[in-house]
Amino acid sequence: MSGSTASADTRNPSGVVAKAQSAAFPETEADRERRRIVIMCLPYFALAAVGAFVPLAIMARMSVSTERFENAGFTMEAWRTLLTEPVYWEVAWNTLWFAVATTVFSVVIGVAISHALAKYDLPFENTLIALISFPIALPGIVVAFMIIVLFGRTGLLTNLVAFFTGQSPIDLAMAVSVFGLFLGYSFSLIPRSTMVLRGAFAEINEDAEEAARSLGASPLLTFYYVTLPQVWPGIVAALVLTFRTALAIFGTVLVLPALNVATLRISLEIQSLGFNSQIAAAIGLIYFFFILSFTFAGVKLLDNEALKI
Repeated sequence: MSGSTASADTRNPSGVVAKAQSAAFPETEADRERRRIVIMCLPYFALAAVGAFVPLAIMARMSVSTERFENAGFTMEAWRTLLTEPVYWEVAWNTLWFAVATTVFSVVIGVAISHALAKYDLPFENTLIALISFPIALPGIVVAFMIIVLFGRTGLLTNLVAFFTGQSPIDLAMAVSVFGLFLGYSFSLIPRSTMVLRGAFAEINEDAEEAARSLGASPLLTFYYVTLPQVWPGIVAALVLTFRTALAIFGTVLVLPALNVATLRISLEIQSLGFNSQIAAAIGLIYFFFILSFTFAGVKLLDNEALKI
């Protein structure tokens, strides 16, 4: 079904009802195919209803509750607090700029790695790919612990630098700093951007690159004018996927609380700052709908014909 047809069905409720009836009682092969699609998707929607939609409805009720430990009464105090307290605007700003910074850095590194993997015959290439991609499977907490092992007060690199410079390891430790958190995020995000970009670089027309080089273009100009336009859709896809992942990483910032971002703030609201369930629920709702809106915008952007090769 094309996007325009789906939109037309959405605007025409009677058309949706007719398709639902034909899926329930198929008479043609197209109807039977539609019913098979519904049956295959049904487990996901059932899981989404229980695991996402129901909790969201409870969170919406919780955010306007007058009580912390039960959903009772009605007040907009939590939402007023989010809008008027500067700390929550700081949380929103920290969440956005940090996600953008780590995303751009990870995609730039991913472009360089993918270009090298596609352009050159590297020794032990499969091993190299495995080493680059394995952090995808690591939990954020493990990544954060690895940063502490390297850059903490007793970290390997911290003490190595202290040995040669004579400075105190306490002064040099940077694991629980914005730089340490940046490294932890980048360690998790670079493999994701690289795996997306590898597909784009695999489709490059090498004849066009060779033609540009034969006409005297330098490697940098060839990359900018010939290679980059071909891989641009892949770069956009990597930016969308990586930014969304950067917003959702939780374990790393929980262990390296260097920056007060949304996921850490939710944890603080329901633990260290008391059980502020109304504010935590309000932050969670904003967070959910922001990521959902960004996902739809990203899908719309990737569906843009101007971005396709």
